[in-house]
Amino acid sequence: MGDVVTVPEKYGLGPIKVTAITGGEVEMTAPLTGSGYSVSGCSGGGSVSSAGGGGVRLSCGEGPAATLNDAMSLKVVEILDTAAVLRIEPVG
Repeated sequence: MGDVVTVPEKYGLGPIKVTAITGGEVEMTAPLTGSGYSVSGCSGGGSVSSAGGGGVRLSCGEGPAATLNDAMSLKVVEILDTAAVLRIEPVG
């Protein structure tokens, strides 16, 4: 836990930090860098407090990719005890 993945600015998020892997879910947080936020395919919401302002919290399990901000695809490929394999790529 605690691993951080830097994503391109065009995704509207700052670095994504893995905060926990429990119950078949990967929990993550990220600061917002854009003016809005949307997610489909994972549970999550905006406005988590962070040092730089607003942020988001996500909880995603293995399965179909989630779409964030209509720009980024995030897929939990595999969860192995305390490790997870994530695939992050542009939508489309």
